[in-house]
Amino acid sequence: MTSSPAPPGHPRPTLGDLATRLGAHLGDAPAAARVTGLHHDSRVVGPGDVWLALPGGGGRHGADHSRVAVARGALAAVSDRACPGLPTLLVPDPRRVAGVLADWLHGHPSADLGVVGVTGTNGKTSTTHLLEAGMAAAGASSGLLSGLVARGPWGERPATLTTPEAADLQRDLGALRDAGVERVALEVSSHALALHRVDGTRFRAAVFTGLAPDHLDLHGDMESYLEAKARLFAPERSQLAVVSLDDEWGRRLARRVTDAGQVPLVTTSARGRRADWTAVDVRASTSGTRFRLRGPGTGAGTGTGTDRAVGLRLLGEHQADNALSALAALLSTGTDADAAVRGVEGLAGVPGRLEPVDGGQPFRALVDFAHNAHGVERALRHLRSTTSGRLIVVTGQRGGRDPGKAVPLGRAAGGLADVVVVTDEGAHDDDPARLRALVVRGARDA
Repeated sequence: MTSSPAPPGHPRPTLGDLATRLGAHLGDAPAAARVTGLHHDSRVVGPGDVWLALPGGGGRHGADHSRVAVARGALAAVSDRACPGLPTLLVPDPRRVAGVLADWLHGHPSADLGVVGVTGTNGKTSTTHLLEAGMAAAGASSGLLSGLVARGPWGERPATLTTPEAADLQRDLGALRDAGVERVALEVSSHALALHRVDGTRFRAAVFTGLAPDHLDLHGDMESYLEAKARLFAPERSQLAVVSLDDEWGRRLARRVTDAGQVPLVTTSARGRRADWTAVDVRASTSGTRFRLRGPGTGAGTGTGTDRAVGLRLLGEHQADNALSALAALLSTGTDADAAVRGVEGLAGVPGRLEPVDGGQPFRALVDFAHNAHGVERALRHLRSTTSGRLIVVTGQRGGRDPGKAVPLGRAAGGLADVVVVTDEGAHDDDPARLRALVVRGARDA
């Protein structure tokens, strides 16, 4: 999947244009050379490409791989460090300029796309998949950029990050625009917001699904975590805020958006709170989830409200929350209600989200991606309520992440399952025995 660093019919920018845009000194670099692309990975740059040499974690830095970029024919680098062998446009914070620069190079693709972004601790992936299903059912040529896949008219490829790096994101959006796509569902992580990956992207709507303790290794505390999420709802990014009121963090964000008075607010609740859009009579079974969708009229001047049944093929009461967020965003941005509901009802499943595994075994088996206590509890509450026999959970704590998640994760599993099997799940640089012990401690405390 490729996209020229300019819309069709427009000339590619020059290296001199790029330097002027950055306010950086060009030195002896060829100012008239046309820029053919922008990449952060030294292994994929080619002749005419500009390489973003970005700082990484643990003292690592992209500039350490300058030889690879030189060997592959990179035209120049943008970095906060000199890159040996390459003309380097020096800027104080290359991550902070990467998104805006990539957006400019690709001709502001999100301005031509109805991008709906989804952020929150849990539910992002399911909500983006539900959004894309509703967009497609309404007849829009749609794209999906989630933590699982990047999908468009060309097919799909696996995702490597929840939200792509800035250069990759704008290249993807440019390719979607060039292919005639009209609407895009984009999963937006707190890492992406904190690291400026979505800077330059314009969102038709931004959705907040809720907040629970996670990623505190990056953010430090829940206040900073909310601050990172709130960046998506700034007026320079989003035209509409769709916020779930079903936790204190969503209610705080809604008040913040209201007090600022710059972005229209649409609220949702599947837990009995007063909101613009609500899900009531939520019922989950082993075959899916049903609820009634209630909200305002589906168009200006209708004079009537919405009250209709929705039947999902997705498992778990929490999928009603996700479908509600998706439908509120779709209907608030002009999608036909019948088509939107038909789309979300037609989504057969989301990989790794209470996904059934049938190997001919004489019991139900499911795989769920839940990786924090809140997600584990939501999944297991559904399974507990729909399981007549024993509920056995196999779980573990990934290394290289916030170690404070392990005990609560074990406690959530131990409080709802009959048997908890604790195993390894990618220890990385951590001691796997220590991680297992933390999960076991939580399970025993339940």
